[in-house]
Amino acid sequence: MIKVGIVDTTFARVDMGSIAESIIKEELPNAKIIRYTVPGIKDVPVAAKKLLVEHGCEAVITLGWVGKTLTDKLSYVVASMALQLVQLETLKHVIDVTVHEDEADESESLRKIAIDRAKKHARNLVLLLIKGGEGLRKYAGMGLRQGYPDVGPIRQ
Repeated sequence: MIKVGIVDTTFARVDMGSIAESIIKEELPNAKIIRYTVPGIKDVPVAAKKLLVEHGCEAVITLGWVGKTLTDKLSYVVASMALQLVQLETLKHVIDVTVHEDEADESESLRKIAIDRAKKHARNLVLLLIKGGEGLRKYAGMGLRQGYPDVGPIRQ
């Protein structure tokens, strides 16, 4: 049985953890999903590592929300670097899904970005779990985006 970890935060304004969970359950009905909710993005790296090391998850998707201030942005940079270290230390994928409060001026646009990003990255995680590095190969160079419309490839 595949174990998949989901880390989400109470700071997020959209329940992206439930969105990712539903996609993973749909794509991997026999997977065991372990969800770990923390206050904010600075708490995400340790939660991801606990899921990988203590709970035996094969991969983790993290779903965070970053405020508009410089302090928020710097906190995200530190958290993102810590997630990179978790990946390197465990040799397992941690898909970092983050919505930045300044990506849109209105709540409805932020909600749509969050939903799209959570769904698409949950599918990316499933492909990585099932097929490893080959899972996303057919999409290489296609200009795919999460949270926004795809921009498409630049043809040679």
